[in-house]
Amino acid sequence: MSLTRIHNFSISLDGFGTGEPQSADAPFGHAGERLHEWMFRTRYWDPTGSAGLDDAFAQRHSSGIGAEIMGANKFGPPGWQEDQDWKGWWGPNPPFHTPTFVLTHHPRPSIEMEGGTTFHFLDAAPIDALRAAREAADGQDVRIGGGATVIRDFLADGLVDHMHLVQVPIVLGRGVRIWDGLEDVQESYDVEAVSSPSGVTHITFTRRVSS
Repeated sequence: MSLTRIHNFSISLDGFGTGEPQSADAPFGHAGERLHEWMFRTRYWDPTGSAGLDDAFAQRHSSGIGAEIMGANKFGPPGWQEDQDWKGWWGPNPPFHTPTFVLTHHPRPSIEMEGGTTFHFLDAAPIDALRAAREAADGQDVRIGGGATVIRDFLADGLVDHMHLVQVPIVLGRGVRIWDGLEDVQESYDVEAVSSPSGVTHITFTRRVSS
């Protein structure tokens, strides 16, 4: 069976995956781009960037992925559901290149974009969204792209096989936290942490295989 994976999801020292308030001018609220500066310096993002440890982790993002699931707040700012012309933050050729399932209480017809991305809009529980994504992935893995609320929901339901978090040495103080209600989540995973010279820490959670 295909795996459910999370890659390159950045959190602050206090566990926030985004700041607040989110808007069209500030997709990550008061966090700005601080959670993602580590990635912008990699060759994965910029051909002239670093090929070091951060790049090695970042490059794993898309390998073997056949579909993505994301939350409504990753697809657009508050109120995007009322704008029938809104097609996401990423322009005509989004970076996903797979069927991409957007979880929203306001479904709309699917949108086919350039480069192989088709956005499908679902009002569904995590297990049902994962079932649809796995069918679309055609045997490849499914990536949970965020935001923090969606990742938390999939973790709570025991649906994540592999998770790569990047802890960035900043404190946000407010926003959306990933860990709320997940006090025992580490009991189901082998956890490894690797510190990078850039100052971030790469933390991987790999589901333990039952004996």
